Amino acid sequence: MTTPPRIALISAVTAAIGPATAALAEQYPDAEVWNILDDRLLGDADARGGLDDALRARMTRLIDHALAEGADGVLLTCSLYGPVVSEVRRDAPVLAPDEAAFAEIADAGYGRVLVVASFDGAMQDSVDRLRQALSQAGASTAVTGVAAPAAMAATKAQDADALERALVEACRPLAADVDAILLAQYSLAPAGAALSAAVDRPVLSGPVSSAVALRDLLAPRNLLAPKEDAR
Repeated sequence: MTTPPRIALISAVTAAIGPATAALAEQYPDAEVWNILDDRLLGDADARGGLDDALRARMTRLIDHALAEGADGVLLTCSLYGPVVSEVRRDAPVLAPDEAAFAEIADAGYGRVLVVASFDGAMQDSVDRLRQALSQAGASTAVTGVAAPAAMAATKAQDADALERALVEACRPLAADVDAILLAQYSLAPAGAALSAAVDRPVLSGPVSSAVALRDLLAPRNLLAPKEDAR
């Protein structure tokens, strides 16, 4: 019996599941998606003033649960919990939400990248983390950011056209001065292709970059060869 590679998506909000699943379907169609949702991850973090040791341990248990039950790779879709990935060492690939996108930007050698998010807090957080990742990679890419507040209402309403308009309106005035655009939130990823076409710049997103990275990381393992079913 052959089994497809199983990718576990660990999410804190349902809005991240669709974009991550769609990216895997497009970039890694052989993969089987397994969704693990803990919808108190963000609420509990907010109540505690951020990510504490107990919440880090909770995410680690979710990762270990996914791997113990047969996941061949794990993708966290909530950036708040991304730092936990650097604290765990596992035999299978475990990716933070933006890890692959940040690496792609560093490898591309862009001169300037624009980060867009639906609110200032998410934008600044992504800008700071991208700058840190680029510094660690020895890249000299300059990073700037912009918020597109109308995108938040569009994602909540699941209005794809409104989301595209919000992102284009926010990015178009700045696009001529950058080499690429990074979508800071998974919920913005469905508008990536339309935004790229509208502003004539490459648009990167966590879901797509992560799907490609997982495909490339797992390909050498020949997961479609016969193996015992661990489920």
